Amino acid sequence: MYDVGIINGKVYLGDFIYANVYIKSGKIYDITTSYKGCKKEYNANENLVLPGFIDPHVHFELNFGKHTSVDDFESGSISAIYGGITTIIDFLDPISHINELDKNFEKRLNLAKKSYIDFSFHVTLGNFKDNIDELLKKTKKLGTSSIKIFTTYSSSNRRTNDKIMYKLLQKSNEYKVPILIHAENDDMISENVLIKDHENARPAISEITEITKILEMVNMTNGISYIVHTTCGTSIEETRKRFPEIINKNIYFESCPHYFYFSNDVYKEKHGFLYTMTPPLRSNEEKEKLRKNIDYIFSIGTDHCSFNKEDKDKKTTKDLPMGIGGVEHSFVLMYSLFGEKIIDKFTTNPAKFFGLFPQKGSLLPGATADVVIFSPNQYEKITRSHSKANYDIYLNMQVKGKIQKVFKSGILVLDHTLIRKTKGKYLRRL
Repeated sequence: MYDVGIINGKVYLGDFIYANVYIKSGKIYDITTSYKGCKKEYNANENLVLPGFIDPHVHFELNFGKHTSVDDFESGSISAIYGGITTIIDFLDPISHINELDKNFEKRLNLAKKSYIDFSFHVTLGNFKDNIDELLKKTKKLGTSSIKIFTTYSSSNRRTNDKIMYKLLQKSNEYKVPILIHAENDDMISENVLIKDHENARPAISEITEITKILEMVNMTNGISYIVHTTCGTSIEETRKRFPEIINKNIYFESCPHYFYFSNDVYKEKHGFLYTMTPPLRSNEEKEKLRKNIDYIFSIGTDHCSFNKEDKDKKTTKDLPMGIGGVEHSFVLMYSLFGEKIIDKFTTNPAKFFGLFPQKGSLLPGATADVVIFSPNQYEKITRSHSKANYDIYLNMQVKGKIQKVFKSGILVLDHTLIRKTKGKYLRRL
C-alpha cells in the first residue's frame, strides 16, 4: 500500500497528463490512470500537479556589516513554502583564499539547519588570489559545484578581475562547475547617490557591455557561464544577435520577477527606497524587452534578500542595504505573465543545471516527492506575506493562480496555510 495518493490531477511530466501520483517512503513511486490503495488520499480536482519549485538564488540571513537580511533560514523557508518552493540554493560568504572555504561552509551550514526545506550553496569569490584548480577540486568535494563571482564591488574587495574570470571559464567545463556572474561594468558605477538616481548610477549599459565581454570569453573558452539576475532585455537581444549558438549551451540567463513587474520610475516616488536592489530596476523599454525575450531566460531566481522599512528609509544608496523579498510570490507572479511556459524555469531547468536532477525538479518515479498542487484559473490579490520583513512590494497585486497544497518528501506541509514543519537537508551537488 502506498503512503500518499494525489488523484485526479493534471500531472506535469514535460507535458500534462491526467493521472494519479502515488508516493511511498518520501519518493514518487508511480504515476498511473489507475486508482490504487494508499493510506492518505488527496484530490487535486483537475488542478496542476507540479514538481516542487527550486529557487537557485536566495540570500537568507546575509550579513552586510551594519545590516543583516531579516529572513533567516527558518522564516525564509516558511515564506518559500507558501510560494511552492521546496529547494533553495543560497551562497557562502566570499573568499579570497581556499583556506577560508571550509570555515565559510560550516558557518552557512549551521545557519541553514533551521530551514524547513532542502538547501544547497554556491561558493562565492571575493578578490580571489589562490590556485584555481585547487578551488574547483575543493568546491566539488564539498558538494557545492557552482561558483559565483562579481565583476563589480571593487570598493568592498569583492570584484573578480578579468584575468581570473577568464581562467575560471577556461576550467569550468573541464570540472563541470558553472561560473555564476553578477555582471556590471565596475568602471561605470557610482555607489553613493540619491535614491532617485539609483538606476542612472548603475546604468543599463553597465550590464550590457559587461555581458558582451563575457560572451566573448565564454565563446573562446567553451566555458559554462550563468548570468544571475539579468535586468535588460537588450542583454538578451545582443546575445541572440552575436552568439545564438551558445545560449543554453555555454551561457544561461537567470532573471527575477521584479525586473518583469517594475521600472526605474519607482525611484522617483516617495517610497522609492523600498525598491532598491542591485542591479536596479530598468526603464519600461528594457522591462518590455525582457518580457519579449522570456523564452531565452533559462531560470527564475528571486535574489531574495529582505529588510525592514526602517533599514531602507535612507536618502542615499550608500546608507541602506540593497535587496527585496520575493520567494513567496515568484511562481504565481511569473505564471500570471507567461502561463505554463514558466514551469520548467522553476523546476527541470535549475534541477538539471545545478546537479539536482532527477531527485528534484521532476515527478518521475524515484524522484523526491516534492509536489505542488496549483490552481491555474483562480484570480486573487496578494494580501499577505509570511516573510519577517515588515513590507512587501507585491502586496495588492492582482495575480492569476494559487498554490493550494505543497508536499515535501511526501509529507503535506501546506494546505492553503502551513500545517506542518519538516526538517530540510543539505543537498550535495556533484
